[in-house]
Formats: sequence, C-alpha cells, structure tokens
Amino acid sequence: MGRAAAWIYVGVILAVTIFPFYWILRTALSSNDALSRDPQSLAPVGLTLNGFGRVLGLVHGNATGTLSALDSGDLLLYLRNSTLYASLMTVAVIFCSTTAAYAFSRLHWRGRNLIFSLFLVALMVPGIMSMLPNFVLIKDLGLLNTFPGLILPGALFSAFNIFFLRQFMLGLPSEIDEAARIDGAGPIRSLFSVTIPMTMGPITTLTILTFINTWNEYFWPLLVTNDKSTEPLTVGLASFQQNAPTVAPDWGGLMAATLVAALPMLLVFVIFGRRIVNSIGFTGIR
Repeated sequence: MGRAAAWIYVGVILAVTIFPFYWILRTALSSNDALSRDPQSLAPVGLTLNGFGRVLGLVHGNATGTLSALDSGDLLLYLRNSTLYASLMTVAVIFCSTTAAYAFSRLHWRGRNLIFSLFLVALMVPGIMSMLPNFVLIKDLGLLNTFPGLILPGALFSAFNIFFLRQFMLGLPSEIDEAARIDGAGPIRSLFSVTIPMTMGPITTLTILTFINTWNEYFWPLLVTNDKSTEPLTVGLASFQQNAPTVAPDWGGLMAATLVAALPMLLVFVIFGRRIVNSIGFTGIR
C-alpha cells in the first residue's frame, strides 16, 4: 500500500509539472479564432501550424485580426541576443565565482572567514532589492541597451556560486597545494593547473545552471533594454501581446514562441540533468 501511494503521489506531481507544457503546446497548435470560441478545450482547437509560422516570420497576421507577430529575421536576432547574453554572463560569473571560492578555501589571509560570512549575508537579500540601484548605476554609466549593461550587475558576484564551489574546494586534500608549492607553482598556477581540473564537476554544474537561469531571465533585460539589437528572446516574446485595444492577443503565436524559447533549455537539462544532480550530491553541501 505504501509503494502504491508513493507511485500515485509521484504521478500526481508529475502530471501537475508537465501539464503547463502540454497546455502551451495545445495553445500553440490552436488557431486564435477557435481559441476564442472554445478556450477550455483540452485538445488543440482549429489545429494549425500558423503560430509557428508567425514565429519564424513565414506568416504575417491572419484573418482573425491578431497582430502579425515577428518580422522575418526577428526570431534569429532575439536568439542571437539571448545566446550572447547567456554565454557572456556564464563565462564571467563562473570565472569570478571560481577565483573567489579558491581565495576563500585554499588561501589563508587575515579576515577570510569574516568576509566570507558577509558574503553569505547576500544570500538572504532578495534580488529585487538590488534592481533599482543597479538600474540607476547602469543608466548613469550610459550602458542602457548594451550587453555590458545587461551583464555587469550580475557578473562579478554570485553568493550561491561562491558558496557552492568553496564547499567542494574545502574537501580537496591540502597536500595537493603543498606539492604544487614544492614544485614551484604559485597561487594562480595552482588554481588553473590543480584546483580547477579537480573541480570540473561542480563547475560544469554551475555553468549549466547559470546559463539556464540567464537564458530565462526576463525582468532585468526588460528594465535595461528597449531595442531589438540587444533584447533577448524572453523580452522579444512581448511582440505577441496586445498592442492596440481593438486587436486580440496572438495567443497561438505567443505559445509557439514560448516553446521555441524553452526548447534549448529543456534539451540542455535533459542531456545534463543527471550530471547536475550527481554533482550537487557530490559536493556534500550541509
């Protein structure tokens, strides 16, 4: 009975988790005209691929009065922006987090533990509280609508990443550093030649998670960008929403674009999901 109850519980949780993705797919395959007549149908209504056609710039507008969604080439532009934004942010975050974790775990200097405790306080500060100061800073620096403006506020400091890597590095044998020093290696060479190769599992995990989180970021890019040349795909999806009182939202196109935006991240997680789980367990975070 206990095993049966456990499977039922897992099944319910799985259904609740997967249903939103099914609903997105169902809406993407439906026509806007049919959706307005039968919005509660569990199956696609007015089955059509026009939503995906509008996403890819192959179809502009339709007979139901909805807006033409993306102009031809816009999707590729938004995908390019998201790829650049997520890639550059991931590289910067991982580099800064790795070097900081190394300093807090393998180097000995006065006040190390005190400063690290102050770093941990940042984990208790909601990210929304830093949005306005960061926006004012980026605006005063003239970096609105630029990739540096998107990246800099979050690139130099990530309390969780530093804590995550530090916990793993503390478990590495101290004899390794001593052997490296005997061979004439300084701290920087020891970091890149010894510590990082032994920490590739957690670093890979953080790289994947950082890339996924940055790809899905919406609010910060919405604040600092209003130009197609820098808007990521998450912000570009707003082109499917209502722009005039007399025009209905393009729900089919919006859901099709959402699938296109989410598909790369779903594939990444499906491919690397086991590595992420194993690495989190292997770090021995208490």
